[in-house]
Amino acid sequence: MTPHVARFAELTTPVLYALLRLRADVFVVEQRCAYPDLDGRDLEPGTRHVWLDTDGGVPLAYLRILEERDGTARIGRVCVAPAGRGRGLARAVLAHALDLIGPRPCVLEAQAHLAGFYTSLGFVATGPEYVEDGIPHVPMRRAAATAGRPPAPPRTGAGR
Repeated sequence: MTPHVARFAELTTPVLYALLRLRADVFVVEQRCAYPDLDGRDLEPGTRHVWLDTDGGVPLAYLRILEERDGTARIGRVCVAPAGRGRGLARAVLAHALDLIGPRPCVLEAQAHLAGFYTSLGFVATGPEYVEDGIPHVPMRRAAATAGRPPAPPRTGAGR
């Protein structure tokens, strides 16, 4: 599957509808979490929507990258449709997002049962577990020194 990346203004109406439906299906319906999904941050100029879809255009995995005022990237709304689970799609969409973010620090609020998954991607817990909208979460951060791809080895010889 090819990852897609778009800012809000670049999303077509059918794609936006499909992405919002995926978010609602996973968070509101499946997880029974009534929360204000449409928080205004999707519209911010620095927000990037990242997703993987089927050949027919049905999104199976999604997340959004927000730009915080201090330059930190914030990953949120990470979800995988039931039909896409067990196929490594969450890891794939997150790996693509981390490549986009590059060496900047990155934060997220992990659902507590997924903290180990995020740890495998270089995130560390930065605070105690808390409950938001009835779901236990853990604040996590991936430091700038480990964000994105590992640094290239030092060059030797000419060009230094």
